[in-house]
Amino acid sequence: MAAFHQRVFSGVQPTGNLHLGNYLGAIKRFVELQAQHECVYCVVDLHAITVWQEPEELTRNIREVTAAFIACGIDPKKHIVFNQSQVSGHAELAWVFNCIARLGWLNRMTQFKEKAGKDRENASVGLYAYPSLMAADILVYRATQVPVGEDQKQHLELCRDIAQKFNNDYGKRISDLGFGDAYFPLTEPLISGPATRVMSLRDGTKKMSKSEPSDNSRINLTDDADTIAQKFRKAKTDPLPLPSTIKEMEERPEADNLIGIYAALADKTAEDVLKEFGGAQFSKFKEALTELAVAKLGPIGAEMKRLTADPAHIDAVLADGSARARVIANQTMKDVGKIVGFVGSSS
Repeated sequence: MAAFHQRVFSGVQPTGNLHLGNYLGAIKRFVELQAQHECVYCVVDLHAITVWQEPEELTRNIREVTAAFIACGIDPKKHIVFNQSQVSGHAELAWVFNCIARLGWLNRMTQFKEKAGKDRENASVGLYAYPSLMAADILVYRATQVPVGEDQKQHLELCRDIAQKFNNDYGKRISDLGFGDAYFPLTEPLISGPATRVMSLRDGTKKMSKSEPSDNSRINLTDDADTIAQKFRKAKTDPLPLPSTIKEMEERPEADNLIGIYAALADKTAEDVLKEFGGAQFSKFKEALTELAVAKLGPIGAEMKRLTADPAHIDAVLADGSARARVIANQTMKDVGKIVGFVGSSS
């Protein structure tokens, strides 16, 4: 297989109310990856409109996610931070991939079934074809690695299938044009550490979600110290003391969730946390968890508020990142045009 330039890609949907799950499951990992990788981080606004978004709210949410990236420690000068809709290559490559992907592949995607619900006939074509666009997001930069959570693993597998089929279908053409034996890499997942799936503070069996009606189910990145303390105090627990072993956590989802959150915020393992707090009362542990969360999230929330108060600055960051992303994407689309046989892609 051809050798590919190593590059990480990932994105976050701008659908409002970024919370602790988004931070621990994605953005914190993005920040860590900067040290050793070339990173491209995208606000995926085209994905957001697969379900209805109020235009003014979408604009505000795009800027909020960008502010969160920067506030959490992503450096938009050393790496690329941009919003998807400013780079036309995403949509162009998605159409090519729609013609590569098979209906049977898309019919197996569980996220569409979950999001469309029972009334699938009324779901948008965009929601159905979402995985093709996600593959295009990754492969328009020929990204070699993507940090993924459990809920996106199936989509990354589809991305690999699409890349493989494109490479196979156009293999002779790819070789004849001097691109080696494959044009697109088979992108590898980067598996995160603890608390990749942060669960609801009201129900340890459900993922923390911005769409959950109760705001007490999540810690928002912009919550102040008092709100964080109140939410952790009210977080659902069982009547027993904290477990002392990992095995005990298996049947106690709320304890497992809170211990996982502490471990991820403190950059420790769950075993380390149990050594310190195992057998303690939840009230004592919640106090320590609140103190840690406020110390970690307080500066992020404050910086997000400062950044979102200056939308012109955020828009300038996105414009600069989009221009740099476009250079990479345009070259990919020029190459793909040559491979597929489009006229006008030869120069």
